[in-house]
Amino acid sequence: MTRVEPATPMDPGVGVTVVGLDAAGAPPHPALAPVLAAAGLVVGAARHLAAVTVPAGADTVTLGPLVPALHRLADAVAARVPAVVLASGDPGLFGIVRRLRAAGLPLRVVPAVSSVAAAFARAGLPWDGAAVVTAHGRDLRPALNACRALPLVAVLTAPGAGAAELGAGLIGWPRRLLVAEHLGTDAERIHDVTPAQAATGTWADPHVVLSRTDAARPTASVDAVPDPVTAGGMRVDNQPAAAPAGGWALPEIRYAHRDSMITKSEVRALVVARLRPRLGRLVWDVGAGSGSVGIECALLGAAVLAVEQDPEAGATIRANATAHAVTVRLVTGRAPEALAGLPEPDAVFVGGGGADVLAAVVARRPERVVLTLAALDRVAPAVGLLRAAGYTVGGSQLSAARLADLPGGSIRLAATNPVVVLTGERQCPT
Repeated sequence: MTRVEPATPMDPGVGVTVVGLDAAGAPPHPALAPVLAAAGLVVGAARHLAAVTVPAGADTVTLGPLVPALHRLADAVAARVPAVVLASGDPGLFGIVRRLRAAGLPLRVVPAVSSVAAAFARAGLPWDGAAVVTAHGRDLRPALNACRALPLVAVLTAPGAGAAELGAGLIGWPRRLLVAEHLGTDAERIHDVTPAQAATGTWADPHVVLSRTDAARPTASVDAVPDPVTAGGMRVDNQPAAAPAGGWALPEIRYAHRDSMITKSEVRALVVARLRPRLGRLVWDVGAGSGSVGIECALLGAAVLAVEQDPEAGATIRANATAHAVTVRLVTGRAPEALAGLPEPDAVFVGGGGADVLAAVVARRPERVVLTLAALDRVAPAVGLLRAAGYTVGGSQLSAARLADLPGGSIRLAATNPVVVLTGERQCPT
């Protein structure tokens, strides 16, 4: 075990001191003044450098591309020149600390209130169960899918990946967005909007977006009791996207369904494993039936979109999703027509429909396609279609026999119908 020795942030021999400037608008940390006074190099964004008094003899680097600043900092450490890096809020939260550590620089960090903490405080919302994600310098889709999946998410944004883009992607999901602009300044504004309103708005950078469901809104009265599963927008186990405490591949009795029209638990276990649901991914459940496959993907953190042509089955899907306290967006319609215009999936489960449905799915180029087939004559055409579309195909035939009681205390094995599970995988970055 490596022991980290304590040190004061004011010690010039430390190397690089990273100081957060308070996103809530509070004065700088008292440690900043002596650190700056001793600094020979000060690095920060233009707005941060303008907010402090840099000593006359110190060099400055205005952050743009990070690599030149890293080289200057490494040179300062080698020359034992005290260096200061100015950052927003808590620089260890999706901030510059990660890159500085990766560069091998010796650090001491003086954090301030992060923009995420300030946004939740301004909104008067608890956030101990929230997920915090970033779209800054990254693909927007994982952050967007986290907002689709979870009841309370904070998103750090960037130009072109902010409230407008998140709002456009959340249309159709039951969400409210809080957009916090210019936190800690005289221009600070907090907007409570629908996804459609966010999509058509013009937002000032920098801003933070809080995505929440109605369960994350204040209760109607002081006597009201919040939902025990999603109180305050959080799960009771304090894990916003961990494996569900109740497990998965749940028995059929845990779901409402008609005439045994449900993917059996043994098959569902393999299907969910092949779909690889996790936070930041979008799964389609096509021909959803009871919704059990999609619901278990949602329990594992994925955003889920269920397509079902039968309105009565759609009501069952909604009831099952509510019973398991997850969000599943339902599209009522017949595939493949109902698939047009839906957001791009990462993985798709095809639980119903013919070759035209599978063809429409692979045309959208998801990373993974999983389907279940009871009729053997459909296996070879499905394999051929997937391979022709560039997918590597694997498959298994599952036959389960369950324990069943006999009169007199004996036990027998009762066979379930055999099912073929096919998986098509397209090679692409994860």
